[in-house]
Amino acid sequence: MHTIDLRSDTVTKPTPAMLDAMKQARVGDDVYGEDPEVNRLQEMAAKLFGMEAGLFCPSGTMTNQIAIKMHTQPGDELICADNAHVFKYEGGGIASNSGVQARVIQGDRGRINAFQVEEMINGDDVHFPRTSLVCLENTSNRGGGSIYDWESMQAIRNVCDAHQLKLHLDGARIFNALVEGNYTPLQLGKLFDSISICLSKGLGAPVGSVLLGTKTMIQKARRIRKVFGGGMRQAGYLAAAGSYALTHYIDRLKIDHDHAKRIGKVLQDLPGVAEVIPVETNIIIFRLSSAAITDSFKQYLESNSILCGRVAPDALRFVFHLDIHAEMVNQLESILNASTAAQSTG
Repeated sequence: MHTIDLRSDTVTKPTPAMLDAMKQARVGDDVYGEDPEVNRLQEMAAKLFGMEAGLFCPSGTMTNQIAIKMHTQPGDELICADNAHVFKYEGGGIASNSGVQARVIQGDRGRINAFQVEEMINGDDVHFPRTSLVCLENTSNRGGGSIYDWESMQAIRNVCDAHQLKLHLDGARIFNALVEGNYTPLQLGKLFDSISICLSKGLGAPVGSVLLGTKTMIQKARRIRKVFGGGMRQAGYLAAAGSYALTHYIDRLKIDHDHAKRIGKVLQDLPGVAEVIPVETNIIIFRLSSAAITDSFKQYLESNSILCGRVAPDALRFVFHLDIHAEMVNQLESILNASTAAQSTG
């Protein structure tokens, strides 16, 4: 029986072909700007989104935090969803790294709208912090992989333009959105001032994210990365994995989505499952009837070699990814249908 690790799409391991690409990498000192594989990856990512330049960093948290520091001044305020990764899962970096506070909006499965953003913008009054930045997350992790539609993002861009605000995209799973959404990378590159793309989730690379923006912006970002301790030396071995992922693994994300949608339907029919958040991409968040039933169900899954995440006392999360193949999905479906823990409604 396979162990089926659905805790996150960050648990993926490089494929043999990706490892071969890493072994063949030509490397140099990236702090000097001399690593050819890093330069290649940065140029490839920037070209894909029609942006001027890119910066390879160890993590998506770092690319987000660099963007926030780049776009703001201490004492400023940014606007984001109340469950946004930049707000909930980056260790208080908004405050500690940039001296900025967050004004959060309760969104629709992690998605905020232009009307909400405009309501939160502070006027020119010395009593209030200066609103300077809006951050969107697409797809939304805590929103169960929900996708922004083009019209909503464009409307937020219009509000930002009207109030001279910068707009940053936390695109940790932006390629999941792109294979399902009604827009292209080039369109996103024109819409956002900066974009963070992650390579180490569904794309399967072991490490890394790329921050995209103008040449002037990325020059500033490079200095901030150094201050944050993110200057890497012979990072080309990692960058080669990222380039391979961008070349080979974007389109196959649709397979992960199909797996998630299939299992979402199975969960909807299980007694004890109170709600399955609509499944749009590779993430399923589902609530059970009580915390006690959630305990029992999680234990049942673990006893059958299925690992998942707990996102609330009564809610679990499955995340599908490169390392989950069709045989595993069949195995998972059988185990779910055989569940007795979910059928106990107390």
